[in-house]
Amino acid sequence: MSALSRPFLPVLVRREHASLAIKLVAPPAALGLATLLNLGLYLLMGRDPVAVFHAMLLEPFLSWASFSEVLLKMGPLLLIAQGLAIGFRAKVFNIGAEGQFILGAIFASAIPIWVPQATGQWIWPAMLVLGALGGALWASLTAFWRVRLNANEILVSLMLALVAAQVLNYLLLGPWKDPAGFNFPQSVMFQYDAMVPILIPGTRVNVSLLIAFAFSLSAWVFMQRSFAGYKLQVGGLAPRAAGYAGFNEGRAIWLSLLIGGFAAGLAGAAEVAGPLGQLQRSISTGYGYAAIIVAYLGGLHPIGIVFSALLMAALYIGGDNAMVSANLPVAAVRVFQGSLLLAYLVAIAFVRYRLEWRHAAHGSAP
Repeated sequence: MSALSRPFLPVLVRREHASLAIKLVAPPAALGLATLLNLGLYLLMGRDPVAVFHAMLLEPFLSWASFSEVLLKMGPLLLIAQGLAIGFRAKVFNIGAEGQFILGAIFASAIPIWVPQATGQWIWPAMLVLGALGGALWASLTAFWRVRLNANEILVSLMLALVAAQVLNYLLLGPWKDPAGFNFPQSVMFQYDAMVPILIPGTRVNVSLLIAFAFSLSAWVFMQRSFAGYKLQVGGLAPRAAGYAGFNEGRAIWLSLLIGGFAAGLAGAAEVAGPLGQLQRSISTGYGYAAIIVAYLGGLHPIGIVFSALLMAALYIGGDNAMVSANLPVAAVRVFQGSLLLAYLVAIAFVRYRLEWRHAAHGSAP
């Protein structure tokens, strides 16, 4: 068969260098693609897609009350995503941030539950520190299994998240259950000094949002300006080169997982010491899993993650609006979040590769 008679087939060819413009276009393109995919889904469900997207994408920004709730949701998403992104860039995939978030909430709650009469401005900072340590401790279990036994960190961290949920259930149905709580699985309400101070009067936005921004700045400095961050990036991009340079893979795994656990635990502590004011089973709201989408949608870059965290927080609030005003089931809201990650992976594939049409190889099937 001659070359001219052979069919053309699409082939992905890796780009030598992706321009900044195409990198910046990828996240908005992913949002547009996810919107189109879900448009068809809502039509099949018999919902008005205009009403759904107005409630989900616009209403969170149309009033100060809604936008303040977006900022409240943004804090934990931003914290967790920045911690995870450091590990992801080093090719250490911590998928169990939800469990580390829960352990952070449990560790932080120990102070107001054990000493409910304590007073003083030291309480809420101590809760945040204790929560961050709790998250890092839970992540260290994954690091130990990965380094010592070569266990897959994806599976170990994910399974430990399920264990963390059961630890929470045990505490709230047992020793930490509020005796005056009408048999609800929740702790006692925390005292005033155990609450993170409000940042914007008249809203529920608290100081933890500033902590999230400070952590984002620290993540940027660490990854872009420190030798330790450089070693993590080299280990992720070129493991063999990192080995020849003497970089320790085990140390990189420990550092990546501890940073991710620290951030997730800090977010969990800020949640119980902030909007909730007590330890509840509803503390597990999926922030740890949603933060994975936030990290990738932000291109694993600290600045990009700030904007993707704002978008995901808006989808949380907008999804609640859509469930009320457009009668949208909660599963459809989660499908939108998942399709956003899928669309981004498709978009980033075309950032790294270009599509070329080539003649099929001789002897290949038409």
